[in-house]
Amino acid sequence: MRDAYHEELDSIGEGLVEMARLVGSAIGRATTAMLDADLKLAESVIAADQKVDDLQHDLEARAIALLARQQPVATDLRIVVTSLRMSADLERSGDLAQHVAKLARLRFPDTAVPRDLHATILEMGQLAQRLMAKAAEVIITKDVDLALQLEHDDDEMDLLHRTLFQHLMDDRWRHGIETAVDVTLLGRYYERFADHAVSVAKRVVYLVTGEHADELQAAESPVEGA
Repeated sequence: MRDAYHEELDSIGEGLVEMARLVGSAIGRATTAMLDADLKLAESVIAADQKVDDLQHDLEARAIALLARQQPVATDLRIVVTSLRMSADLERSGDLAQHVAKLARLRFPDTAVPRDLHATILEMGQLAQRLMAKAAEVIITKDVDLALQLEHDDDEMDLLHRTLFQHLMDDRWRHGIETAVDVTLLGRYYERFADHAVSVAKRVVYLVTGEHADELQAAESPVEGA
């Protein structure tokens, strides 16, 4: 019975890794669909989000069943509860990738992104994909140091997000209000996607250590003036 129980715990972790890989691929493909005005690719991203939703529902059902049957305590309880929260982060990430694809579909055969912002949006999409790949690695390895690095990696996304707003606020902006709204939404989608990747990593820190990432970092930081 205990072997079956731990196999079920392991399978929940494997489900989380699959979700992370799916949503990481989705944000990359949605970015390509946006920049290339590729309607077929956008539609495939939109349709594929159902698999992420199905995985999340299945994982949630199995986690709740484990709570009911096994009444886990200590580390095992942390695994189950944290897995539920991570699955919610990953499901929301999939929704954000879908939002990018839906915007690509909405503006087809044009693109919502002006030519002079293509490089920035491409970089945001690639960074979002890398962050989620790293989050998947953290789930697999339970590497606390790697997990804590993600928050620093996310600073790059924040910088790119600010770059978008600098373009929008520039007096030389000539792309109109509708495009400004589209670009604002896109920036927000990528920023939030990155935030969810960081959140997944932080939850792994809690799973492994029993401490929240922010508390752990504060404890390790030297006291100012010491």
